[in-house]
Amino acid sequence: MFKKIYKKIEEFDTIVIARHVGVDPDALASQLALRDSIKLTFPNKKVMAIGTGSAKFFHIGRLDRLEKVNNALLIVVDTPDKRRVDSVDFSQFAYTIKIDHHPFVEEFCNIEYIEDTASSACEIIMNLILNTDLQCDSSIASTLYLGLTSDSNRFLFDSCTSNTFGLVSIFLDRYNFELSEVYRKLYMRPMNEVRLEGYIALNMNVTKNGLGYIQITDEVIKQFEVDSASAGNMVNNFNFINEMLVWATLTEDIKNDQIRVSIRSRGPEINQIAEKFNGGGHKFASGVKLKNFDEAMLLMKELDNLLEEYNKNISEAK
Repeated sequence: MFKKIYKKIEEFDTIVIARHVGVDPDALASQLALRDSIKLTFPNKKVMAIGTGSAKFFHIGRLDRLEKVNNALLIVVDTPDKRRVDSVDFSQFAYTIKIDHHPFVEEFCNIEYIEDTASSACEIIMNLILNTDLQCDSSIASTLYLGLTSDSNRFLFDSCTSNTFGLVSIFLDRYNFELSEVYRKLYMRPMNEVRLEGYIALNMNVTKNGLGYIQITDEVIKQFEVDSASAGNMVNNFNFINEMLVWATLTEDIKNDQIRVSIRSRGPEINQIAEKFNGGGHKFASGVKLKNFDEAMLLMKELDNLLEEYNKNISEAK
């Protein structure tokens, strides 16, 4: 399949690379690294990585302004369903390719490469580069490592396999990028975000079944002088707390008139419940966008019921 994708990249002079709305480091890093790899391999091609950016991730790289295209190839990374693709009119493109590591949701591209056991979209792009004539350098390798590290939460998830570590070893050996610089980009943050994290820890609601959640209102966001994306991303900072098996941040996004819910789990699979609320994601890491906090609390109720059943089954199995 990688050879087939490469042939299509060879075939088109104009290529657009897109990803899902609500950008995160893996989505952004995979599209930027793929763009830069194609441009390095084919200097005369016009290659654009597009979508709505975030000031929080400017350090990863800059996106391109979408120009009018004709007879172009569209590559969508890190996105399982068409409705979540950011800033794309599919009718403009002659051919489409999906490269994704989420569980299958729907088919919407001519070529669909889905590897839902991969740690990240960046891991798949690493494999694509290694198995074709696409070129790489230390900057591209560093960007791919950043996305992989972020989506695997520093290799903490079971999606990291011997293949994941093998790829990292190969890229480190060949391209000799600085790990300390990657981690500096990922984890340096302002004091106001640290203080917000303390607020979340102090005010997290925890049910008897092991569900932790917090409503982060626009008032709180303004109080700590952060944006809604920064607040929602803090869900990853609350792993390994004894009293919580599933935890979520419910963040008010006034600009887009929605509540952004980020959910993580160390036990039950949560993506099917997220899908019931028109969200989705991985088995243990999912997200949903809702109209208001009332809807968000209905979602919390379903997650708590899931945990009650999960705990009951665990208890009966002992």
